Amino acid sequence: MKIGIIGATGKAGNNILVEARLRHHDVTAIVRNREKITHNHVDIIEKEVFDLTREDLEQFDVVVNAFGSHPGEEHLHVEFGRFLISLLEGSQTKLFVVGGAGSLWINDDTQLIDTPDFPEQFKEVASQQSQNLMDLQNSSINWTFLSPAAMFDADGPRTGHYSIGKDRLLLNSQEISYVSYADYAVAVLDEIENPKHVNERFTVASENATSSS
Repeated sequence: MKIGIIGATGKAGNNILVEARLRHHDVTAIVRNREKITHNHVDIIEKEVFDLTREDLEQFDVVVNAFGSHPGEEHLHVEFGRFLISLLEGSQTKLFVVGGAGSLWINDDTQLIDTPDFPEQFKEVASQQSQNLMDLQNSSINWTFLSPAAMFDADGPRTGHYSIGKDRLLLNSQEISYVSYADYAVAVLDEIENPKHVNERFTVASENATSSS
């Protein structure tokens, strides 16, 4: 399968790239700086994200949007999300979005972003990612949006196992909302290879290093 990964040098994007290569997919890293790609057997498109064209993307079966914004530029999640939707309208290419946890529900009335303990510094990006999800829900493209657990651990292990939910925050066996980036990447590739959440958001959680297996 041909997979393009936007933001392939970021934490999520790199883990997804590694997992995709592990499964022998044809992977292209879509990045601003090709020198940051150290993996072998990976094609590269070196462009600013807003310079991408429909021709760049329609060659892929799936484009993964792992775009990450800098502080003060959180609005780019929505702007770039809408730009991608416009590029992919009418194409056969699926968009897989690395989403946020803030829009997950913890009960019938409250989303995670609205809880007292939600970190203030992440509220703006969470709000933007929530709008990105709503834009996708109102679009005509083929998409999937994967929200991680509340604790998204870049250094956690790849267990290869995870639990799946839809719109509600998931907890693991220790009653912690946790997923490692590596297990998140496993879930991404499992969904790409065997789609079960077409035009839907879903979420995943996994055990952390101190949990029992």
